[in-house]
Amino acid sequence: MLCAGALLLVAQVYSGVQLQNFSSALIAALVVGLFNTLLRPVLIVLTLPITLVTLGVFLFVIHALLFWAASGMLDGFAVSGFEAALIGSVFYSLLCVVIDSALEQLFPPKRLN
Repeated sequence: MLCAGALLLVAQVYSGVQLQNFSSALIAALVVGLFNTLLRPVLIVLTLPITLVTLGVFLFVIHALLFWAASGMLDGFAVSGFEAALIGSVFYSLLCVVIDSALEQLFPPKRLN
């Protein structure tokens, strides 16, 4: 839910990403998360040689393509092109990392003894 808010913030700050409303942001965040969970590992393995040659920079391309593909599947979520997908996906990822680390600071995981 917080990453959906991050996606709304990306749409507010960057004109290359458009969202209709918060429910569209929730669905888009869910689809982007599913793509990153299910498709990203397969794409990383398939593109491992080019990822190694580019020293990992190609991972940004993979993430942008998944972000762009999610926008192509949904009606209330639009990305204006690959460059917009690249910028939007990097900004979205950074915001989600900040949110996750803030939540981890507020609610540290319990250790089992």
